[in-house]
Amino acid sequence: MERFDLNYRRVVVGDLETNCYILWDDSKDVVLIIDPGAQVAKICEILSEKELKPTEIVLTHSHYDHICAAPELKETFGIPISIHADDAENLKKSTSNFSAVFGEDVEFEADRILHEGDIWSFGDEYLKVLHTPGHSEGSISLVSNQIILTGDTVFKCGIGRTDLPGGNYGCLRESIGRLLTFPDETVLFPGHGPRTTIGDERIFLSEI
Repeated sequence: MERFDLNYRRVVVGDLETNCYILWDDSKDVVLIIDPGAQVAKICEILSEKELKPTEIVLTHSHYDHICAAPELKETFGIPISIHADDAENLKKSTSNFSAVFGEDVEFEADRILHEGDIWSFGDEYLKVLHTPGHSEGSISLVSNQIILTGDTVFKCGIGRTDLPGGNYGCLRESIGRLLTFPDETVLFPGHGPRTTIGDERIFLSEI
């Protein structure tokens, strides 16, 4: 039942075990690194193994555990960093992206500002921005054919926390409602933990 038209690798990085994803199609013309939260060497090892040259870094939101490797990867490969407009300012302040809480001082600017409906084309396939605020103001999910990368909006049997600055439970419920409009067979790749499907989560999410 599951069909994936894009190639992907999940790389679990950092103390909080963040899911960093690398997405590409067979041509390897577009190679996205999504949420590189830590461990640049580990990410680069996968890129080298698959003979991939990344073209862009995409952040699903601005929290520390999803962004910390982005500046070094940008410098290494000369590629832009992208994030939704509503989270872009947080990247510039360690107190806003919470890296200061972990004793770090991670501050940088995005090169590309994302909005609802922005698309990356992979030949005949695509990846589209769906604005799903709630965990943060600028949280996004990334939608392709039968798959959604949900960041920290939805996990297997769980949802993103909303008690941090920029979090909003009402907005998160609305974002979950948008995700529930997708078919049951849609596979969800969350920011932490194993993948799941809309069908497996529908009852749980409908009760949020």
